[in-house]
This record gives sequence, structure tokens and C-alpha cells, in this order.
Amino acid sequence: MTQPFLARTRADLAQALSAPTGGEVAAVLTMGALHDGHIALMRAARRRVGANGRVVVTIFVNPLQFAPQEDLSRYPKSFDSDMDTCRREDVDVVFAPSVDEIYPDGEIVVSVDPGALGEILEGAARPGHFTGVLTVVLKLLNLTCADVTLFGEKDFQQLVLVRQMVRDLDLPVEVVGVPIARADDGVALSSRNAYLSDGERSAAKAIPTALALAADMASTSVGAEAIRAAAFEYLTAESGLSVEYVEITDPELRPFVGPGPARLVVAVRAGHTRLLDNARIDITSAGSWPSGGDR
Repeated sequence: MTQPFLARTRADLAQALSAPTGGEVAAVLTMGALHDGHIALMRAARRRVGANGRVVVTIFVNPLQFAPQEDLSRYPKSFDSDMDTCRREDVDVVFAPSVDEIYPDGEIVVSVDPGALGEILEGAARPGHFTGVLTVVLKLLNLTCADVTLFGEKDFQQLVLVRQMVRDLDLPVEVVGVPIARADDGVALSSRNAYLSDGERSAAKAIPTALALAADMASTSVGAEAIRAAAFEYLTAESGLSVEYVEITDPELRPFVGPGPARLVVAVRAGHTRLLDNARIDITSAGSWPSGGDR
């Protein structure tokens, strides 16, 4: 294990990447507070590029994706621990720039419009969020000269939108999705889990249970609406959770018309903390969402 090269500026990063190695560059884009989910991305990146490639981890809490009332100021930070993690995982370069380094002109003028897909689900709950996400992802992919980038499936809408951006803007980058990393109790790993009290963490265990319930129902003769309703009811019965949405879509987050592969996506609040999760399910019974109206 060797200490990763720590790049704080664009010039530092360019220097770190200047020597040819004959391998690919894999970028893992994070906001720090690294956990086992991030480690899974780093390991997948190393497997992909091999010993001759370079794994670059970015640590940058992007203000552009936070609304004024959101948790930017209290987002968990653990830089020394993050560097130790990167060292243990044989990361080659850590790019940890300041806000001024990423946005040197202050308020950004040109940004990435996520389109209609960025206005549903998380986009509806957090207007403007995905404009901030895609804009910084595009900048970081360019700065890291990435050949491949890896994203966890927990933030599934983010993964789908990054793939769409790469296709639509002809970026020479492969986007790889990595399965959700979960704690022993089934809760999806997230930096925001650090906010949870013991009671809220216990309540959060209802989320993976609801996903498993939906997966089991999907193999029966019931349709998508019955599956969605059962997952919603299970989550609302947990007094420690406030359900924001439970939806079933196709694998690309478009309206689901069954039978076939689908994605169940949920967002809940445990106290003041928003938790996201999702699961791939295979719905065997024909059925589709009704057109118009509430679901």
C-alpha cells in the first residue's frame, strides 16, 4: 500500500495523470465520508483497470446540487479517514479540490440540463438537484480524463442520468453501475446514515424489507399497482418513517408497462434524514399504470 497522490488543484491533477501507464483511468466520484459502498466502487474500479491502470477518487462536496434549505453545511466530512481508506484500497490519485478550484468564476453560467428525467422522483423532490449533479460530474470526468467511471445503484436516478448524459453528449467514458452495498441489517449504505439516531436506524430496516416484499409479490399474479401499494403500506406502517414516494418504473425510469423487468424506487425520511433505496424486480403479471391521476 502506498499513499495516494493528493491533488488539490487542476494543475496537481494534470501532473499526477501526465505520466503514461498504458492503462485506463477509472474515476470514482464521491463527496467524501467514505464507507463500504465507496470501497466497493474502488475495488470494482481496480478490477476494471488492473495494475497498469489508475484509480482516481474525487472528494468534493458540490454546492451546486444542494438547495438553500438542504444539509450542505452539515454534510459529514472525514478527510483524514477518507485518505486512509484510499491508501488501503490502493487508490492512485485523490482529487480533493476547493469550491473555488471547481467553480473559479463563482456562479456558473453554463450548466447541464437533465431534461424531463431530471424532473421526476428526486428531481421533483429537489428541484435543480440534477442540474448540479450532472454539471459537476461532467467537469470531474473531463478533469480526471476518465476512461470509465463507476456509480453505485443506490442513487439509481443519478446513475441513469449520468448514462444518458454520456450518450447524449458523446463523452468518451464508460459508465458502470455497481450493486448497492448494504449493512448487515439490510439498510443501504449512505454517508447520510451517520445522521440517524438509534431509533431512526431501527426504523430504516423497514426499507429493505419492503423491497423484498415487493420482489416476492412480483413473482405472483398481481400487477405493478398492487406491488407498489403493498410496499407503500408497509413503509407507512413504520412509525419512524415518513414516505415521500414509492414508484415502479421500467429499468430506465420510464413508465412501466408489464410484464417484465422493473425498478422499484423509494424515498423516505427518518427524522430529518432522507433515505433512498431501490430494487430490480421482475413482474410476471401483465399490467401498466393508469394514464393520468394519482398513483
